[in-house]
Amino acid sequence: MKFLDEAKIYIRSGDGGNGIVAFRREKFIEFGGPNGGDGGKGGDVWAEGVEGLNTLIDYRYQVHFKAQRGQHGMGQNRAGAKGDDIVLKVPVGTEILDEEGEELIADISEPGQRVLLAKGGNGGFGNAHFKTSTNRAPRHANPGQEGSERWIRLRLKLIADAGLVGLPNAGKSTFLATVTAAKPKIADYPFTTLHPGLGVVRSAGREFVLADIPGLIEGAHEGAGLGDRFLGHIERCRVLLHLVDGTSEEPGQAYETVRGELAAYGAGLAEKPEIVALSKADALDEETLAERIADLADAAGRTPLVISSASGLGVEDVLGQLADVIGAAKVEEKAETEPEPAWRP
Repeated sequence: MKFLDEAKIYIRSGDGGNGIVAFRREKFIEFGGPNGGDGGKGGDVWAEGVEGLNTLIDYRYQVHFKAQRGQHGMGQNRAGAKGDDIVLKVPVGTEILDEEGEELIADISEPGQRVLLAKGGNGGFGNAHFKTSTNRAPRHANPGQEGSERWIRLRLKLIADAGLVGLPNAGKSTFLATVTAAKPKIADYPFTTLHPGLGVVRSAGREFVLADIPGLIEGAHEGAGLGDRFLGHIERCRVLLHLVDGTSEEPGQAYETVRGELAAYGAGLAEKPEIVALSKADALDEETLAERIADLADAAGRTPLVISSASGLGVEDVLGQLADVIGAAKVEEKAETEPEPAWRP
């Protein structure tokens, strides 16, 4: 399945059905009076978050979505049927924005969450609705209201607890494949990861979701390499795991390059909790490894963890720290959302 995280679509709610002018005409019934029914309401357009989806590919080839219009009223005081609604099934984590992509309309953050995007037009009144004591035979009815239409943008931001960042070929995909059941592409050249990937980590009785995004290079915020368009997928992460290639000659500079791109992107990524790890440690001798650790520690302001995804060196330590940070963040979020207990004398 092709990964697609942005789509622009056209939606239109249904028009309301027209009310009609009709009269009761039966033999031996004089002055039967009006009996024109009301028109039915037009269908609405909804967006609903569902589980099991992780891409917007369904909106790549179908762009126009129109709800059904309401049926017109009929004689004998019969109202028209309501038009069928349109429900757009989107992955959890989808943001819905206006046509320009500047105003946030809704953020689908939970399965089953429904948001009304376009309300259908009301049906018109039939002439039976206008009957009064002084107007016994009204000969007018209301037309149905038109539905609303607009272009909207869908933007998917994957929901994960932890996110992997680093330069291309820093060992992110290998780490993801080691600690989860995901099977990302792994090769000895940069930019093997072309779209984000997700995996579920189960370690020491704890479980969390890990997201891997394509590597960043200097100038990514200006469009260099694959740019920074995939950074939106780690905006919801509680912690970042920053992997630095231990085989690079200047790991400190590599760390600062990625941190600069995170700061240039904004959205609070530079302020997120971060765990720094030097990867591919099994490819270095002890003296070189010590030099790389010292260089990275000077740039990061802390001693990095040392790991090798291929051999498993230090992997459990990294997972343990990730789980601790995620657990603490969840406790803090729960405390902020829970109401304070009522005061009792």
